[in-house]
Amino acid sequence: MANLVIDIGNTLTKVAVCENDNLTKTEVFTNIEIKELEQLIAGHHIDKVIIASVKKSSESWEHDLAALIPVVVYFNRDMFGPVKNHYASPQTLGLDRLAAMIGVYYLYPHTSTLVIDGGTCITYDYLDAAGNYYGGSISPGLNMRYKALNYYTSALPLLNADEQFNRAFGNDTPGAIQSGVQNGIKHELTGFIESYRVNQPKLNIVLTGGDGIFFDTLLKNSIFAPYIKNEPHLVLKGLNAAIQ
Repeated sequence: MANLVIDIGNTLTKVAVCENDNLTKTEVFTNIEIKELEQLIAGHHIDKVIIASVKKSSESWEHDLAALIPVVVYFNRDMFGPVKNHYASPQTLGLDRLAAMIGVYYLYPHTSTLVIDGGTCITYDYLDAAGNYYGGSISPGLNMRYKALNYYTSALPLLNADEQFNRAFGNDTPGAIQSGVQNGIKHELTGFIESYRVNQPKLNIVLTGGDGIFFDTLLKNSIFAPYIKNEPHLVLKGLNAAIQ
């Protein structure tokens, strides 16, 4: 028996085949079709599928998937499980943020954890050791910042992130943009982490999302390094825990 777990984000769709607590197959799609899902689950007896989406409309392949798998569950804001949700407007809480809290509860029980998700947006969400969730923060993501500088100005070029950039400032316009975006995110990350560590000196820090590894590179020489863990599939693991 296995579960099929699907996380539909703003930019990418992430899919995993899960056997018990193990993710045995994972794929990331920009545009997904039912035939690709059929190839992914080939050779597995899928018992249930859980779908979480940040989009308001359904995908064309969802109806076809329901014909293949007997039980299809749509992840919702009532599926918090053992996590205690104190969010003031739970109906507006992003399902990806919710799933991440469930995932971190099961992966790091009885541990105060700050989850930093580097996707289209950067989200910061804190779960205390007793499993209480009160909220977090949302800011523009890495690529969004580069695109915004180009879109809202008449002279600044559109650039991509550069993992090799490690200077304190730029001595030309491209370098200044890279410094502003990447050093800006680095200082944002360290600022948020420091603010949480005031009361939790040994705070567990989990990086996830498409830019999680990039953020880890930004922080690799920081004083937080011993407490940083990479969980690129945290949301998928949370969804799998929810359906179980």
